[in-house]
Amino acid sequence: MKKTEQTLVVIKPDGIKKSLTGNILTRLSETKLRILGAKVIHVSRELAEKHYAHLKDKPFFDDVVKYICGEHHGSQYSRVMALVYDGENAIEKVRKLAGTTNPEEADPTSIRGQYGRLTTKGLFENVVHCSANAIEAENEIKLWFVPDEIVDEIFPTRCVEESLKRRVWS
Repeated sequence: MKKTEQTLVVIKPDGIKKSLTGNILTRLSETKLRILGAKVIHVSRELAEKHYAHLKDKPFFDDVVKYICGEHHGSQYSRVMALVYDGENAIEKVRKLAGTTNPEEADPTSIRGQYGRLTTKGLFENVVHCSANAIEAENEIKLWFVPDEIVDEIFPTRCVEESLKRRVWS
């Protein structure tokens, strides 16, 4: 059954460090999905901990948080590219193309199978994150993006008046 859905894709710091962004975006274009949002950001520890909250009780929790924050790759690579894709069966298409989490078990033609690695410390450097299911996708998209950063209204929104301080160009 075909259904329109959204998914979050994050090109992780090792993907940035290895200059794989273009290759990964080219591979993702094979899915014929639409990009609704994209940005390059430094991942704060707070964002990383919220993103990986489901792993909080695992012994490797601190390592995955440090990994997505770029702490294993040097300060010049402490960024990721976050994207929102939209289309029919988006989650399934992206997950199939990404491959399994463990790059050594991933299909060699998948993104993780082609570009990922298992470090000598046992850390999966699997270059991309992609949402596992529709509930996770919605939660992750809302965690990583604000509504104005996405070109279509994919979830209900409301307007609020805020007084906030922000940086502007000099």
